[in-house]
Amino acid sequence: MTEPSNGESTSGAEGTFISHLLELRNRVLYALIAIGVVFLALVPFANDVYALLAKPLLGVLPQGASMIATEVASPFLTPLRLTFAAALVIAVPFVLYQAWAFVAPGLYRHEKRVALPLLVSSIVLFYLGMAFAYFIVFPVAFGFFAGSAPEGVTMMTDIKAYLDFVFAMFFAFGLAFEVPVAVVILAVMGVIDPESLAQKRSYVVVGAFVAAAVLTPPDVLSQFLLAIPTILLFEVGLFFARRLRSLTARREDPEAAESES
Repeated sequence: MTEPSNGESTSGAEGTFISHLLELRNRVLYALIAIGVVFLALVPFANDVYALLAKPLLGVLPQGASMIATEVASPFLTPLRLTFAAALVIAVPFVLYQAWAFVAPGLYRHEKRVALPLLVSSIVLFYLGMAFAYFIVFPVAFGFFAGSAPEGVTMMTDIKAYLDFVFAMFFAFGLAFEVPVAVVILAVMGVIDPESLAQKRSYVVVGAFVAAAVLTPPDVLSQFLLAIPTILLFEVGLFFARRLRSLTARREDPEAAESES
């Protein structure tokens, strides 16, 4: 059998590279189409979407108070901007599926067994973080702000500033709820050891409160509402990291794992 020449191997590598680029282009195109379809479907309801987002604030404002728009185009552009963000959030599962479909063929079977549950759990946890912020944190924080306004001052929030604040809070809580996934991934990659991380729990607690102080409004209750779930989710991630490490040890060396247990 004749061995392929350098020219043939180079052309084969180039063909594989081009096929990967074409596959990546198609996956990105599918993701953009999905976002565009969801966005176009939500555009007629842009004002309703914004009203739903503003409900936690409007529910605590004094009677007769309302939100305002300080820029000429804000009443049109701000709900549209929110609608696009909502389309992104709704299309996230499909977008991540496209990323998974592109990456999965190059993974080993045991890597797929770990990566797929982590991908699904990261999506669910991010949604849970946003829901926690909307249903729990927003009413508490906005009630605190409305109640702390000086006498004679009416709280009237600009709709664009409110949207920026809400986006920041959604991102902060969605990111905080990803802590278990981050802990498990770092443990699987060997970057951290679950046992040594457990011994540094006090640093994690301090870091959670520092992050909460930076990311949340300047009231103690909102900071606790971010820090406490972050700490609890860290413990959840630590538990699963230990379990995963134990299962891996049993597969690699059943006798050592048995004696260790």
